[in-house]
Amino acid sequence: MKNVTSWLLQELLAENNRHRATIRQLAPGDVVFRVGDVGDYIVVLLSGSIEIRKGSRVISVVEPGSMFGEMGLIDHQPRVADAYAVTHCRIAEIREGQFMSLLEATPHFSLAVMRLLTDRLRRQIDT
Repeated sequence: MKNVTSWLLQELLAENNRHRATIRQLAPGDVVFRVGDVGDYIVVLLSGSIEIRKGSRVISVVEPGSMFGEMGLIDHQPRVADAYAVTHCRIAEIREGQFMSLLEATPHFSLAVMRLLTDRLRRQIDT
């Protein structure tokens, strides 16, 4: 799954919603997270461009509507890559409590996360 569906973005941005995410503005070069950081949130890119890097190698470029950083939240392990803003960006951070609430309330969200992880695993196997 390449993009998070519009219903999820509506959930994350709704003013009076318990799932409301923390919205951050980033400038080019700003760090979203680094290798070794605690993986305590997932990120949805609302606008702009983010690079996921392992050392100097770019692993992927994140497009608006895409989710990243889910591994650390799911397995409670430190981040394994760096994420940097390439352009001016808006991101939504989903903390563990919000994530669990979304999983419980919205089965489609659970399936979307599983599809995202499966897609990424398949791409790693193919390379």
